[in-house]
Amino acid sequence: MLRKMASKEKTIILLKMNQRKKTIMLHKITSFEEIDSRRLMDLYQEGNLENAEYFYPEEALPAAIRKCEADFLQFLETKFFQREGSEYWILEAENTWVSALRLNRIADNFYYLEALETHPDYRKKGYAVCLLNGVTDDLKQRGPFRLCDSVRKTNTASVRTHQKCGFEIVSESAYDYLNSETDADSYGMQYHI
Repeated sequence: MLRKMASKEKTIILLKMNQRKKTIMLHKITSFEEIDSRRLMDLYQEGNLENAEYFYPEEALPAAIRKCEADFLQFLETKFFQREGSEYWILEAENTWVSALRLNRIADNFYYLEALETHPDYRKKGYAVCLLNGVTDDLKQRGPFRLCDSVRKTNTASVRTHQKCGFEIVSESAYDYLNSETDADSYGMQYHI
């Protein structure tokens, strides 16, 4: 069941996951002020830990993680949300942000998805599928579109999740539309109608 509710700050799409009888919310966020920083950083904790060890190897781990979180939030505020048509999609369940992605508008009816992540405690429960399907359902309501993503070849779970949601591998080397770079370690994946 899909039901849209408009609020002053954001659009919330309520979905019912029948197999678990849980109500989840899909948030479409279009400005930095709508972000709950702590909940978002909890969701991206695994990536921030990896980045802390890579970018700040000489720092004590807690300080390095705080720096990565600050860098991440600064990127969102000063770069991501400054691009026209940028949307952060967040799936909430049990009062926790469980899965998220960034959607970038590249051109009319052409979007690039990045940073798909599911909280470690909520993996293998269908939340990423629910999130991707919610985003593609919203895009379908806007009209014909093309949605691309770059997925690491070694991340078989993400590749399968994308395919389950209707994405196809269209290239053995992915193209990052934001940085104009090719990545031989990732597949170029696409969804279109």
